[in-house]
Amino acid sequence: MTKKVLLTLLIIVAIIAVVTIFISNKGEKSHSKPADHPKQIKEETSSSFRPNYHFSTPKEWKNDPQKPIYFDGKYHYYYLYNGDYSKKGGGTEWRHATSEDLVTWKDEGVAIPKFTNDNGDIWSGSVVEDKENTAGFGKGAIIALVTQPSADGGKQEQYLWYSTDRGKTFKAYEKPVLPNPGVEDFRDPKVVWDDQHNKWVMLMSEGARIGFYESDNLKDWTYTGGFQTNDIGITECPDLFRMRGDDGTEKWVLGASANGKESGQPNTYAYWTGDFDGKEFTPDNDEPKWLDHGLDWYGGVTFDDGEQDDKLEKRYALAWMNNWDYPDNTPTVKEGFNGVDSIVRELRLKKQDDQYVITSSPIEKLQDFVSSKNDIGDVEVDGSKTLDVKGDSYQIQADISFEEAKNVGLRLRESDDQKRHLDVGVSKEGNYSYVNRGQTDQPDDAKKYVESQAPFPKDKKDVHLNIFVDKTSVEVFVDDGKIVHSQEVFPPLNDQNITLFSDGGAATFKNVTIHHFKNVNDEKTGKGE
Repeated sequence: MTKKVLLTLLIIVAIIAVVTIFISNKGEKSHSKPADHPKQIKEETSSSFRPNYHFSTPKEWKNDPQKPIYFDGKYHYYYLYNGDYSKKGGGTEWRHATSEDLVTWKDEGVAIPKFTNDNGDIWSGSVVEDKENTAGFGKGAIIALVTQPSADGGKQEQYLWYSTDRGKTFKAYEKPVLPNPGVEDFRDPKVVWDDQHNKWVMLMSEGARIGFYESDNLKDWTYTGGFQTNDIGITECPDLFRMRGDDGTEKWVLGASANGKESGQPNTYAYWTGDFDGKEFTPDNDEPKWLDHGLDWYGGVTFDDGEQDDKLEKRYALAWMNNWDYPDNTPTVKEGFNGVDSIVRELRLKKQDDQYVITSSPIEKLQDFVSSKNDIGDVEVDGSKTLDVKGDSYQIQADISFEEAKNVGLRLRESDDQKRHLDVGVSKEGNYSYVNRGQTDQPDDAKKYVESQAPFPKDKKDVHLNIFVDKTSVEVFVDDGKIVHSQEVFPPLNDQNITLFSDGGAATFKNVTIHHFKNVNDEKTGKGE
């Protein structure tokens, strides 16, 4: 190679190096954070729709939760699971998970398998610890009462399964402990210990009716009475418990998952406060109240705080975040699973306007999993204002006050072009709070269920919103938590903007804070095979 050629090559290399450095620097400047926006945080976008801090099935399918039970220092949670979902195979069984904090869960595998006897698969029911050996399987035996479609014509009947290894595996007590009395709907046994009357009580979903049964040994059950519901469709997954109100009064609460869509009511968890005499339940009011006004909080269960001696002060609750009108419409199917639960919420009984209502608040333990915080402070909005914060799994709170505004709230999981967004807010024209998912990807292809609404006081001109956003869900706690909206929603993963809005007048958003959550659903929680 001649010196002339070598010199030419060196010049070319030098020119290329200079151009490369120039382009690199230019690119860095165009993507750097603006100097005048120090609050801006861009979360790393995951390629997965797996939620960051909600419970989800490790794989395949889940639906109804079974009431968690606390023993041996942990909460034991069983849920309906179908390991053949991706193969379009049917049948459910009970899968088991454990937790010490009700946020992170360890998968314990299938505890009650399907199709292991002539009665087929395992449906919903409940589990109790038989501390005094009333059933004869030993002190501390874990007893599950479940519905199975019996070998005798597929009738819905109640069967007992028992565990002598602390809930890891169960054996079948072959004959039904509560045979079908000749009705079509006869399922979802909920068993509780009635310490006021010293006996086991079982609730049964019997169409639009809830039946009550009693037993002293969990094997032999006697009918004692029933409770007839009206205009809320078929009831499922009934519930019965006692709570102490904030005024010191103790009340019994009867609950059930119900379908009130035809009468303009929610399709979630209905409840009544009242009295239970050991035989029948007498409500304070015939009309039910609702634990959730959203579109996707079904099969809800409530359970004791296992670490607290006083069981009447508060309870916990969780539900399946899905709807039987569109159970399979989720992008998570492409990742090999379909099934997410709500966060666990804390329930308290309060007296308001001469009635007793249950209020909900997010479990405090969630704050242990906050990765970063943004204190936005106070923001005046007349129109809209996009915050310099992005995210896809966080809690955002705000105290909003408004005088003339007709519609105020937040656009969440918003796209950069602002065409896609999830809206949470208050309509003063209609006097309701709402969550609207109609402007982003969501599960209802018919777009019949895109907005949930709940009454908002006509003369009230302020609201506190406490909102929990995750990859495929939003849960909104309004004011003191008497009203909650829970919905599935599937925004594209890159849609992470947050915009405050006020239509028809100005609004003040005070104490705006955002807490971003860690991904708790990793290998450490036992998710997997």
